[in-house]
Amino acid sequence: MEYVNLGKTGLKVSRICLGMMSYGSPEWNAWVLDEEQSRPFIQRALEMGINFFDTANAYSSGVSEEVTGRALKDFTKREEVVIATKVYFPYNDKPNQGGLSRKHIMRAVDDSLRRLGTDYIDLYQIHRWDYDTQIEETLEALHDVIKAGKVRYIGASSMYAWQFTQALYLADLHGWTRFVSMQNQYNLIYREQEREMNPLCIDQGIGLIPWSPLARGFLSGKYKRGEEPASARYDSDRLLSYRYFQDNDFDVVERVVELAERKDISPAQLALAWVLHKPGVTAPIVGATKMNHLEEAVAALDIALDAEDLAYLEEPYRPHPILEHQ
Repeated sequence: MEYVNLGKTGLKVSRICLGMMSYGSPEWNAWVLDEEQSRPFIQRALEMGINFFDTANAYSSGVSEEVTGRALKDFTKREEVVIATKVYFPYNDKPNQGGLSRKHIMRAVDDSLRRLGTDYIDLYQIHRWDYDTQIEETLEALHDVIKAGKVRYIGASSMYAWQFTQALYLADLHGWTRFVSMQNQYNLIYREQEREMNPLCIDQGIGLIPWSPLARGFLSGKYKRGEEPASARYDSDRLLSYRYFQDNDFDVVERVVELAERKDISPAQLALAWVLHKPGVTAPIVGATKMNHLEEAVAALDIALDAEDLAYLEEPYRPHPILEHQ
C-alpha cells in the first residue's frame, strides 16, 4: 500500500479509501450489505494496508457509522486509522434536522461521535453546500468543533469552484480552520471537475478524494449499449440512470473495456488507475460489495498508464450537465 499526505496536511492516508456507503442497512438501499456481511470487507481492507475509511451520517440513516465504528474498534487501533464522515443531509423533514447551521453541526458531530464510538473524527466534511445558511456561520461552527477537540481536519464535497473559493477566502480572512480536502464526483464518465474545481484544489494544496471513481459501477463494463440494465444496484439506485447511460458514455466505456482486454486487467481496474494517475488526486473512494472488487482496487495501484493510454481513454468524452451542486 502507498501512503500520501492529504493535501498540504501532515496526515498520511492510504491511496485507496474504502467507501462505507455500501455497509449498513439493506432497508436503506437494497444493494447495501448488513453488518455481518460488511465486516470481512473492513477486515480485509485493513490487512491490505488501507487506513482511510469514509462514511456519512446519512448513509443507512446512521447505521453505516455504527458498523464502521464497531468494526474498526474490533480489528485495529484507533490511532492507526483515519475516519472520515460527513454532515448536511437531514434526519427527517422537521426544522433544523439537516443543513449546515451552527445548531445542526453541533448536534450532528456529537451524534456521529456516539455512533462511531470514538472521541474524535479525523476528517469532518460538509456533504453539500447549504444555500439556506451563510457560509460564515458554517465555517465558524466547524472551527469551533476542531478547537473543542472533536474534529482534527475539515473537508468539503460537491460544490461549485466559486463557492469553495469563497469558503477558503473567508476562513483565511477570519482566521478559521481551512478545508483540507475536496470530495467531488470524478471519473472517466464525469470530468467536469477538470474545468475549475480540480485546478483550484491543486493550486491551493487541497487533497482530492473523488467519490464514484467507477461511476457507480458503470465503468466496470457490465452495462451494454442497447441492452436492458439488470442489476440490484440499477433497480434500487435511481441516481445511477440519472447520472450516466448517455449514448456518449458508452463510447467511453467501450474504450475502457477494449484497452483493459489488451492489458489483461479488468475494466474497473483500468478506470480506477486512470483516476489515480490524475493530478491532485490523493485517494479515490472505492465501494466494494464483492471481495474481488476490493482486491482489484488495491491492485490498480500497480497499473502504469502512459500518455497514449490516457489520451485514448479520454478522447471520446463530451461535456455533461453539472450534477450534485444543488
